[in-house]
Amino acid sequence: MSKARLVITAVVFEERSVGEVSTDYEVSRSWIYELVACYRAEGDAAFEPRSKRPHMSPNKTDADTVELIVATRQRLVTSGLDAGMATLRWHLEHHHQVSESTIHRHLRQAGLVEPAPKKRPRNSYIRFEADLPNECWQSDMTHYRLADGVDVEVLTWLDDHSRMALSIAAHRRVSGQVVVDTFTDTVVDQGVPYPTLTDNGLIFRTRFSGGGNGGRNGIETLLVRMGRCSKEQPATSPNHVRQSRTFPTDPQKMASSPT
Repeated sequence: MSKARLVITAVVFEERSVGEVSTDYEVSRSWIYELVACYRAEGDAAFEPRSKRPHMSPNKTDADTVELIVATRQRLVTSGLDAGMATLRWHLEHHHQVSESTIHRHLRQAGLVEPAPKKRPRNSYIRFEADLPNECWQSDMTHYRLADGVDVEVLTWLDDHSRMALSIAAHRRVSGQVVVDTFTDTVVDQGVPYPTLTDNGLIFRTRFSGGGNGGRNGIETLLVRMGRCSKEQPATSPNHVRQSRTFPTDPQKMASSPT
């Protein structure tokens, strides 16, 4: 039984004094008078919990502004122009100061914006990790735009066991020779890895180049000469983590491999 029901029952039906009930239930007299008045006016509805939502919201966007947001969005889309949140805010700030989050919220409520798909949970990924240092190196190349607007390509070599970035180098363009040079410099500093793991980019692999002649690029030729790549260099694919490992994990066997 709720405390409100106990208080009302004690005062109305048991005819106990407000002071006594206030002391017994450790509540204020004003709250007891409010409960009793509410019960006499509404009956049993007074026992139901009251909503704490304010009667007015001073920060609520007015209906005219919401209508203007929707109309501006539709006008831009019909004209084939950009209708993103930043663009809408720029058009609206001449009349209303509305944030991008407010614009997005009202467009979503109007059914004009599809919610972004949820990201895969981290526990859905299967982590691949080498057992020993230099057992496997991973390499990848990403694009990055500098503050002055210049586009560069960043090449990274990563130890798959320690997750340490062995080499990070930025270039105007990462070529096959750049891959060979950075790999060679990293070998001098860190030692020789057994295999390497990359994607199917032509700077790493020539399997999907379409030539059909079975030729190798610079890094593949170097790895074969070093005895680190026999038939085909291991590669990753989108949304896939390699689980099979056909290379040795014995440190002595790794150390005895030709360099």
